[in-house]
Amino acid sequence: MRAIWKGAVSFGLVSIAVRLYSATEEKDIRFNQVHRDDGGRIKYKRVCSIDGEEVAYDDIAKGYDLGGGEMVILTDEDFADLPLTTSRAIEVLEFVPAEQVDPILYNKAYYLEPDKTAAKPYALLRDALTNTERVAIVKVALRQREQLATLRVREDVLVLNTMLWPDEIRAAKFDILDEDVSARPAELAMAGSLIESMAADFDPSTYTDNYREALQEVIDAKVAGREVVQPEETEEAPAAAVDLMAALRASVERAKAARGEPAPAPAKKAAKTAATKGTAAKDDDVAEATPIKRAPAKKAPAAKKATPAKKVTPAKARKSA
Repeated sequence: MRAIWKGAVSFGLVSIAVRLYSATEEKDIRFNQVHRDDGGRIKYKRVCSIDGEEVAYDDIAKGYDLGGGEMVILTDEDFADLPLTTSRAIEVLEFVPAEQVDPILYNKAYYLEPDKTAAKPYALLRDALTNTERVAIVKVALRQREQLATLRVREDVLVLNTMLWPDEIRAAKFDILDEDVSARPAELAMAGSLIESMAADFDPSTYTDNYREALQEVIDAKVAGREVVQPEETEEAPAAAVDLMAALRASVERAKAARGEPAPAPAKKAAKTAATKGTAAKDDDVAEATPIKRAPAKKAPAAKKATPAKKVTPAKARKSA
């Protein structure tokens, strides 16, 4: 890896010289725009929209569109007076509990490598963050922009996570969220059962980018001059269920079947009954139906009184014989 930034972490009177490395990389397959007939690369020219002339990089400035055709042009001198720090310092502002930082704020991650002379203070900050279970809120200037970030520990390495500013997070305003919609207790219980049947420990290595793999196979086949084998068709998604409880029950059974677990008999029977009637049984109907099924159990004492009579009859028959 190549360091993209050099500076120092500063908290209190302690300074830690570090180098910054990008911690992530996109594995997307990139393409160039080419001419379909001969494969020639498509090039773009920087052309002025007013005089139609090609413009050199040295003659390009930054402009802010005011709307209505008005443009404010900013020069290098205008940017030079802005309060952007050039000290190459990662300034620690405060230490906060990690769970208080909303993950939606996270933007990009970087590894911090210490200089040889800063190994001890680096380890000190790393271990202190681990023991206190906190992250450091910092400010840093990257790519001509001041950014808010966090310092946390991942696999014994300090990681800098740049964050979006609060005013860069869009508000979720949807009319449907203002409607009074609530789930019944039975539906919540069934949804909890579905979650439990699909619960697992997160292991990102078990997931793959199927589209990228298929696309790479197409490219490799083109290079080798062979025919591309189409992948097997995936199972179609089930149609939307009319009854929420029926969909939840079916989902639980499907999740348990995928894990090789037997589906519970009551769930199967309820689902079969619902399918026969054309609609899923409601919770109230199930509650009312339960005593009716158990009613014969209350007549058990009567059956015990009739038992001696049954034993007497064969005895008399044997005496008569």
